[in-house]
Amino acid sequence: MIVDLEYPFAGRWLVRNSPANRVPSHGTALFASSFAIDFVPVDVAGRTAPVNTRSLFTPEPPGRFPGFGRPILSPVAGTVVGMHDGAPDHEAYRGLPSVGYALTQRGRATEGWVALAGNHVMIETPDGVVAAVCHLQQSSVRVQLGHTVRVGEPLGRCGNSGNSTEPHVHVQALDRADVPNATAVPIAFRGRLPRNGEIIDAEQTPEEEEPR
Repeated sequence: MIVDLEYPFAGRWLVRNSPANRVPSHGTALFASSFAIDFVPVDVAGRTAPVNTRSLFTPEPPGRFPGFGRPILSPVAGTVVGMHDGAPDHEAYRGLPSVGYALTQRGRATEGWVALAGNHVMIETPDGVVAAVCHLQQSSVRVQLGHTVRVGEPLGRCGNSGNSTEPHVHVQALDRADVPNATAVPIAFRGRLPRNGEIIDAEQTPEEEEPR
């Protein structure tokens, strides 16, 4: 079974870690992430951040990145069965700093799902599939457990919480909300699978609000 999702955003985004190139997409099947996809927001020139040679040697505040704070929308209709909103947005890491950050990933995996996902929303569809949208901005989540959401309804904003080197949104589907015991479900978007390195120009859905 493949679950078809709507893009959880509008505007230009870059596809990263696509399972069109590798499964498991993130190099591991842990936490039901075999088919997960990362989408990184970019500017009109397709850059994820302004050119800055200092980024090769020092971490950067997430606010320097063009997508930090962009609205993130629900990719499915269903019921909110999981959420977290209190994780801080840490600095972003490119160049040499990303090497040191990578060495800390094992510790976050040991801590569990929330340490990896950061601020997130999990939505169960009527078919029982759970869509997870992760790395949201701290204090931006707009839904609560038990809420019913529509496709395109605002969930929060793009952040840099959890296991994230730069502001982006991580999307995956699972067969249950119990992540450590869940099985990954293959995903498509509007009937197709985005490929690694592809730029997505997603149209705004009617339910989306404009950035504040």
